[in-house]
Amino acid sequence: MDGHVKTVYSDGDHGDGEADPEAVPGLRPNTEGDDATSFTLDVDGEEFVIRSDNFAGTSYTWLSGPNRGYGFGVSPAPELSLDEHRENIRSFLAMVDPNTGYIE
Repeated sequence: MDGHVKTVYSDGDHGDGEADPEAVPGLRPNTEGDDATSFTLDVDGEEFVIRSDNFAGTSYTWLSGPNRGYGFGVSPAPELSLDEHRENIRSFLAMVDPNTGYIE
């Protein structure tokens, strides 16, 4: 979108080592086997998967959006209520350009 490619590091790496050779820009690293939980939430007709991560944060994937796998993250996000999740999602949607489906 902005012409810059950001490196994705493996789950155990915090950016101080080598990039994961199998990293794909824009895709969340594989976290199979972690203790993360997920659920779906509909907010104003838009559907999101909400998933905790291993770093005290929360990732939101926009299932009904025009761009597969697009979403955002919040950190730290300790035990947010459903109303707080809805507020985060509404804030995100308010920033999205309706023509592109991305934050511009």
